[in-house]
Amino acid sequence: MKSETSSMADLKKLLEIKSELSIYQATLIAVSKTKPNEELMQVYQTGHKSFGENYVQEVITKHRELPSDIEWHFIGHLQSNKVKMITPFVHLIHGVDSEKLLSEINKQALRENKKVDCLLQIYIAEEESKFGLDQREAEEILMRRKLYPNINIKGFMGMATNTESNKQIEKEFSGLNNFFHSMKEENNLSVLSMGMTSDYKIALNCGSNMVRIGSAIFGTRNQL
Repeated sequence: MKSETSSMADLKKLLEIKSELSIYQATLIAVSKTKPNEELMQVYQTGHKSFGENYVQEVITKHRELPSDIEWHFIGHLQSNKVKMITPFVHLIHGVDSEKLLSEINKQALRENKKVDCLLQIYIAEEESKFGLDQREAEEILMRRKLYPNINIKGFMGMATNTESNKQIEKEFSGLNNFFHSMKEENNLSVLSMGMTSDYKIALNCGSNMVRIGSAIFGTRNQL
């Protein structure tokens, strides 16, 4: 990873966002992918301990080098053959986009004699590049959740279309919120992860209780 020795996280912005989220009782995941340890530590030293990473090898390295009480959220597309590398320490896997992946997480969690918290990623965007389950697939997985005793399905995650149309983003987030509430009570769901730097305000107003914010805190992403 490239890093600058003088790089600084925007701690003022961090505190502003956390204050804003407190009104909605929403959790902040500080997305730290490609960012050097020194920037994560600046944020950590404010008392924030939830960080989101997209790349398996990077989160493994950071887990080894940074404080043990950090909660690592894996928010990227996770390949089944890499599940075993993060199962021992991951706090929450946001992007479960297939039953095959869910089955592999359960298998590796069983080997670790633990339960792994996961979110089902629901496809809501009008973009082919996005991953996710449709609502029918998610419902079927929830009906079969007893087949995966080493997984706690905590809720849903969704990524809106990358568009300038706030109306479209609001429609996509509202649709996922409606689906979440239709499934919430019966399946004991508690987490609705929607919203990033560009659209988290819309997400909050559409019911999100967890947002994933990177560039507003850490600046533009570094190149790996």
